[in-house]
Amino acid sequence: MPQARFIRLAFSIASLLFATGECFDKFFCMAQDLPLGIRGEAEETVEHRHTLSYHNSALPPIYSTPNMIGLMEWAAANSMLPFLDEGEISVGTAINIEHRGPTTVGERVRAEAVLESMNGRFYVFRVTAHNGKAEIGR
Repeated sequence: MPQARFIRLAFSIASLLFATGECFDKFFCMAQDLPLGIRGEAEETVEHRHTLSYHNSALPPIYSTPNMIGLMEWAAANSMLPFLDEGEISVGTAINIEHRGPTTVGERVRAEAVLESMNGRFYVFRVTAHNGKAEIGR
């Protein structure tokens, strides 16, 4: 059975929490709670600059794993946007994904992220990427 793959997002400023889970100062914690199940998407059309061959001409002109991961992270960040107050941001802190299929220049890639769990200031998203024909990453 394949393992679930996740991307974790957290604030760039460390949250200071009391043992009760309350924030030390509102500056260090999110002002709004995130509901489980929120979804975000991000899309891009693959250009040469997104391919392996852009970095090394000996490699094929297919969508690179780092670009797919970046798109997945944008999808997760987009899901959080409606809940962020001015000046709040989120950044990725850990990833665990599989790049499962190739995508060529000109094809459209769509990433989706769904918030599955939270642990303090860490948010765990299930992420997938599709190229219109098949799932290419999770």
